Amino acid sequence: MRRSQYFIPLLKENPSEAQVVSHQLCLRAGMIRQVAAGNYDWLPLGLKVLRKVEAVVREEMDRAGALEVLMPAVLPADLWKETGRYEKYGPELLRFKDRGDRECVLGPTHEEAVTQIFRDNVKSYRELPLNLYQMQWKFRDEMRPRFGLMRGREFLMKDAYSFDVDKEKSLEAYQRMYDAYCRVFDRIGLQWRAVVADTGAIGGNYSHEFQVLADTGEDVLLFDPDSDYAVNIEKYDEATAPRPRAELVEKKGIEVGHCFHLGDIYSKPMNANVMTVDNQNIPVVMGCYGIGVSRIVAAAIEQCHDEKGIVWPEPLAPFKVGVVNIRHSDAACAELATKVYLDLQAHGVETLYDDRDASAGQKFAEMDLIGLPWQAIVGPKNTAEGLVEWKNRKTGEVSLLGVGKLPF
Repeated sequence: MRRSQYFIPLLKENPSEAQVVSHQLCLRAGMIRQVAAGNYDWLPLGLKVLRKVEAVVREEMDRAGALEVLMPAVLPADLWKETGRYEKYGPELLRFKDRGDRECVLGPTHEEAVTQIFRDNVKSYRELPLNLYQMQWKFRDEMRPRFGLMRGREFLMKDAYSFDVDKEKSLEAYQRMYDAYCRVFDRIGLQWRAVVADTGAIGGNYSHEFQVLADTGEDVLLFDPDSDYAVNIEKYDEATAPRPRAELVEKKGIEVGHCFHLGDIYSKPMNANVMTVDNQNIPVVMGCYGIGVSRIVAAAIEQCHDEKGIVWPEPLAPFKVGVVNIRHSDAACAELATKVYLDLQAHGVETLYDDRDASAGQKFAEMDLIGLPWQAIVGPKNTAEGLVEWKNRKTGEVSLLGVGKLPF
C-alpha cells in the first residue's frame, strides 16, 4: 500500500482525554477515533491490527474443535429473566423496549442465548460434546468508560461455550480451551500469564484469567517466574497457597481472556437437558470462554511501545515493512524504493511505502509512531551503491543489504 493513498489521520500531540499510553497512541497513530464516550470508529490501520488478532483467535478455536456461530446482539429480556441475571446484572446491562413494547437487552455476553440454542436443538448425549463460539461486538453500559479500548462500552469479543454430559467431560473441554488460549497468546507475541481468578458476574466454580503483563494494568498478579503457578492477588491466601509470598513476583496485568467452568448454573434454570446413556434427563454441563479481541490491541500497545511510538510484535503489525524514500525528488531513489516495494509485495510481505513528498524527518517520525517491525530506507548515498538500509524498529539495529536481500 502506498502511503499517499492510505488513510492514516495522525496527530502530533497527545489528546487531552487520553490518559493511558494505548489510548494516546491509538489516537495519534490514526487507528481509532471516538464517536461517543466509550465508542470508537476503527480506521484502516487499527482495523488491520484487529483483524490480525481475530484471525489468530479464530484459527485456534477451530483447531480446538469449536464451531463458529453468530448470535443476535439484541436479545429478549425473557431469556435473561430465566436465569435471574436480568435483575442481578446491574446497570451495565442496557435494557430497552422495542416498538412492540417488548423488553430487550443489548447483549454484554451470551450465556442465555447460546443455552437457548442448545435447549432447542440438542436432546441426547450422542450429540455431545459441543462447543460453539462467535466473534461479536458487545455492549456494556459502563458508568465511566475510560482508557480508550481498555474499558470502552462497545468492544469485540470472542465468546465460546462448551456443552458436555458430565463434569469429567466438561473439565476435559475446559482444558482443551485453556490450551487453545495458551497457543493464542503465545502466537500474538506478548508476555502473559494465566492466573487462578474469581468467577465474578459470569458465575461458576472454577476460572482462569489470561493477563498481558503491563505496568498500566488494573489487576495485580503474583506468580512464580520458574513455573506455571500464578494467581490474582485477590484470590491469594498465603495460609492455603502450591507457594509462600516471598517466593512470588508481583506484576500488574491487563485481563484479555477468561475461562469459566459453569456447571449447570445456566442449563438448570433454563431446562437445557440432555438424555444420558442410562435414560436420565439431566442438565448439560457447561463452560464459557471469552477473549477480548479489541482489548488485546490496547494491551499489546501498553506492553510494546517506547518514547517514539508503538513497537508492534510482528504477528499483530498492520504491515511488516515500511519503505521510506528519503529523497522524493531524486529519480534514482524513487525508482529503487518502488522496486523494493514491489518486490516485497510480490513475495507476500505486507508493506507500506511512504512515497509522499515530505521531509525525511517527518517520514521517520511517522514510521516510528505507527510501529512497523521493519523499515527499508532508500537514500541517495546507498542508492548509488545499490544498497538498502534496513532498520529493526524494536532493537534499532541497522544493516545494509543489496536489493532483493531481506533481514528476516
